[in-house]
Amino acid sequence: MTPLVIRTAQDAIAAVPYLLGFHPSRSLVVIGFEGRNRGICAIRLDLPSDAAERVAALLSGNGFARSLLLGYGPPGEVAEAVAPMRAALAAAGVPAVEAIRVGDGRWWSLTCDDDCCPPEGTPYDITGSVVAAQATFAGHVALADRTELVTSVAPLHDASMHRATERAERRYLARPGNTADEDLAFVLALLLHAGSAVRPTDDEVAWLGLLLTDLRIRDEAWIRIDEEAPAADIAFWRDIVRRVHPDHVPAPASLLAFAAYSAGDGGLANVALERALDADPAYSMAVILRQVINAGVPPSKLRIGMNPDQLAAAYNDHPDQKAS
Repeated sequence: MTPLVIRTAQDAIAAVPYLLGFHPSRSLVVIGFEGRNRGICAIRLDLPSDAAERVAALLSGNGFARSLLLGYGPPGEVAEAVAPMRAALAAAGVPAVEAIRVGDGRWWSLTCDDDCCPPEGTPYDITGSVVAAQATFAGHVALADRTELVTSVAPLHDASMHRATERAERRYLARPGNTADEDLAFVLALLLHAGSAVRPTDDEVAWLGLLLTDLRIRDEAWIRIDEEAPAADIAFWRDIVRRVHPDHVPAPASLLAFAAYSAGDGGLANVALERALDADPAYSMAVILRQVINAGVPPSKLRIGMNPDQLAAAYNDHPDQKAS
């Protein structure tokens, strides 16, 4: 995703729901920008929060030079969270250029100590903002709240999908020994559905879920995610995550998380990783991505840098690897 350009408080308010994937409430949002990184990093904390030093160290360690704070909640609760965060950011060399409280269609500056801001707050309307238009054009959505975001990757519990999984499992157990080329061809053909109006059938989803338990097949899908424009991949893998059997969730959920984070959608990446790790707390791709996100590594630095020929060469060196 092209970095959103934030010039005013209203730009920041408009950007936050798209950076998170949902409209926050009772939250402190810390945005890091400038410095060694061209992009921005948005971190959301529940109120009350005591993570000031950790967040400041994370932004400083990733080369951000300045920050912006937005608090969503009652005045006293927001002020109590903003004060230590501003101090920690300043001490870490990532000073907050502004801190504001947002609520009920208005915003208040928490750095204004004279008559520069009206006591009743400044009204805002993000519906027609340039930032909102940029984010929408890039394929981002802003859901009503985090619960709606979680629901967007929740299982559908479809009876027909359950029957398709049973058929796939019988087929999987009965197939001959070496079907690697056939398996890869199936996955590559199915990935052509990404970005099209053609939705994979239940039998295709069930078979894909089984094949993705193989590390090589998962990695073939991984390196084909379009890191520059992953909107189609996000839609495809979100659909697979919701429909696939719970035992087969870790791989597609991790692939969805990678695609979402590549797009700068940390909120979706996080809820996708929650599904992966709930299914298998030790699933290595999900564990690694969780560490990357928790470390605040910008999406611009999260690049695979591998093509199919290089992946094939890597597996020729390690032919017996299995999914983890």
